[in-house]
Amino acid sequence: MAQIRRASQTSEEKQSSEGELIEAAPLPTPLPKTQLAILLLVQMPEQLTASVIYPFVNQLVRSTGITGGDERKTGYYAGLIESLYYAVEAVTILQWGRVSDRIGRKPVILVGLFGVTLSIVSFGFSNQFWMIILSRCAQGALNGNIGVVKSTMTEITDASNVAQAFAWLPLAWGTGYTLGFLIGGVLSDPADKWPNSVGHYPLFHRYPYFLPCIVAASVSTFSWLITLVFFKESMRSTASKNRSVSHSGNTKKSPMRAATIHYQPEDTQIDTLPHMLDEAEIASPVSYSLESTRTDFRAILIPGVMIPVLHYGLLSFVDQCMLVLMPLMYSTSRSLGGLGFSSNTIGLVMSVWSMLNGMIQVYMFPRLLRKFGPKRLYIISFAFFLITFSTFPLMGYMAKREMEAGMWLILCVQLVAYIAAYITYSCIILYVNNGAPNKDLLGATNGLAQMLGSVMRAVGPTVVSSLFALSLEKDLLGGTAVYWIMCTIVMVILGCSTYLPKTLAWTSL
Repeated sequence: MAQIRRASQTSEEKQSSEGELIEAAPLPTPLPKTQLAILLLVQMPEQLTASVIYPFVNQLVRSTGITGGDERKTGYYAGLIESLYYAVEAVTILQWGRVSDRIGRKPVILVGLFGVTLSIVSFGFSNQFWMIILSRCAQGALNGNIGVVKSTMTEITDASNVAQAFAWLPLAWGTGYTLGFLIGGVLSDPADKWPNSVGHYPLFHRYPYFLPCIVAASVSTFSWLITLVFFKESMRSTASKNRSVSHSGNTKKSPMRAATIHYQPEDTQIDTLPHMLDEAEIASPVSYSLESTRTDFRAILIPGVMIPVLHYGLLSFVDQCMLVLMPLMYSTSRSLGGLGFSSNTIGLVMSVWSMLNGMIQVYMFPRLLRKFGPKRLYIISFAFFLITFSTFPLMGYMAKREMEAGMWLILCVQLVAYIAAYITYSCIILYVNNGAPNKDLLGATNGLAQMLGSVMRAVGPTVVSSLFALSLEKDLLGGTAVYWIMCTIVMVILGCSTYLPKTLAWTSL
């Protein structure tokens, strides 16, 4: 009898633990694949149009004559071109996010794609430095999609599948970067590469970088058409919201929703309905807009939002510095400590990295997140930036001494380390969205994060390219001072990462 009683107790304990497990780890909701695919397609043109210039921007700067024939000064002007896009975006991105909270996500996305298309075409027709500057500024001002896309992805997912959805973002970014690097490297200056075919057209002699820009614009146009026809607005109508609120007291919550709320702090509501205008707001839109502006900023200026947002900005700075240094160092002649790569080689190398990065992020991030948790994974992956920056001087040393095999081996190590470091983006995006007080403020929260990220991305290219040029001109630490300064910055940021929460409210990590 005692054995039967113990067996019965064991069975009851097992059933109880299984019940707790079911509540603690509900089955994930299937992803809305069509809408998610469209959002990823929307995100891709921004990375494509931003990266398509990297393989040839240094050659473009030199061709304008702005450097006066001094190759060492290229970094100053190339950094300015790369910075201005993000500087202007920083001024407008928060407002695009707030506008999307008012009128919906789809109209803002369509405007952003249209703006990207026009600006990159204008860039292709630019053969003077001031024209390049204006085109790059227009691209930053008209594109506010990245924050809006993140808000939309959060709205179409729930706590059980949000990490899986955001794991696909690096694939969209990687695809955009891959195509951008490849298009920019292979199609730049086509008249010189294919004189017997493309060389017959005077257009490509006068505008040697028009072809990669128009190809990038066609991808953005395709995304615009797909979004216009197939994308469904993620923000519900006022009538739908009112019906949902009126029936909320009589509707039994599903196990999934109960489990989701179970892990959410009492002062936060993840599953509240998206913000829409109610009757009072429609009756007085001006007063609502002014009041909501003040309310939005007060609501998101809290540690749960600001700490992840600050880390997003710091990550954006370090990543942009790395992204600028790669083509800058790769294209610099070997006598000055570079690798002496052509724009074609730079495009191929960076596109291979982007392609592998996107695929690995989708496969590895959810698994690594479950194993290490968000904070440990963020710190470990961010530490890989130390490897990416420290390999630059080693590659330059080997290239100068014509140690080709060793140079390419270290280059592969650098690209692998950069892939590992890129995992930090998926972690910090989850932190930012998790910190939003409610879904009403997702657009404002992501807009704030993207605004700071854009500011840091604007500062990054100017700072790092100027340091690169200064290191060469003054021969600081043999021309390698810029790399060791970046390693020091990475270590400081790693020390600040201890302020991030150990867990996310969405999960039980």
